[in-house]
Amino acid sequence: EVQLVESGGGLVQAGGSLRLSCAASGFTFDDYAIGWFRQAPGKEREGVSCINCAYGTILYGDSVKGRFIISSDNAKNTVYLQMNSLKPEDTAVYYCAADEAGGLEFDEYAYWGPGTQVTVSS
Repeated sequence: EVQLVESGGGLVQAGGSLRLSCAASGFTFDDYAIGWFRQAPGKEREGVSCINCAYGTILYGDSVKGRFIISSDNAKNTVYLQMNSLKPEDTAVYYCAADEAGGLEFDEYAYWGPGTQVTVSS
């Protein structure tokens, strides 16, 4: 059974940093794309970043390029999202997702974690 569990969310002031983790199990980690998405109230789910992506090793959404860094520890089956220079508009529930061939579109992913809340205060 595929399981994804996010952690590391919380409340941070603008300009601060957070590191999210996505612990994965139930599939061959190296064979899957892992994506990070976020959804703010009243907005569509937005692709933030992916690793081992279908269209490139690593991809970032335009809104986070230069501020967020995705990485993985294959020995721990865990993907990280280091978020720097956070802005109030980064406030959202952050989800990780997995699929054999995923990019930055949410409908490319079959498996999802429950999400973790990130709140950036101004």
